[in-house]
Amino acid sequence: MKQLKFLFAGILFGIVMTKSEAISWFRIQEMFRFESFHMYGIIGTAVVIGVIGVYLLKRFSVTSIDGQALMLKQKEFSVARYLLGGTIFGLGWAITGACPGPLFTLLGHGIWSILVVILSAIFGTYIYGILRSKLPH
Repeated sequence: MKQLKFLFAGILFGIVMTKSEAISWFRIQEMFRFESFHMYGIIGTAVVIGVIGVYLLKRFSVTSIDGQALMLKQKEFSVARYLLGGTIFGLGWAITGACPGPLFTLLGHGIWSILVVILSAIFGTYIYGILRSKLPH
């Protein structure tokens, strides 16, 4: 019962992704062709909300669900890390036509082919775990 709020947060996230058309391959294609501001507006809004959220978490010393202090570590800037990671991320996004965020929303819409993308993402995460020590961090 304690975890029910996470289910509702996921449902709300799915509704927002659907209503904003962030799950539309057409909108994603428009973004990568620089034909529309729609997806950039969604991403920009998410960044602003994220910045405000992190500020509020720090400002009010919010703790985790278990009462532990949240640790937000500063990462060292690395051009190679961001270039490699961003390229892989962007290629996956462009090839699949699906933003990684709403993959499960697409599954909830009955688009069963997205299971290939979800399984590929899980496999990619596994491979990253194996190669992590060899990659620039």
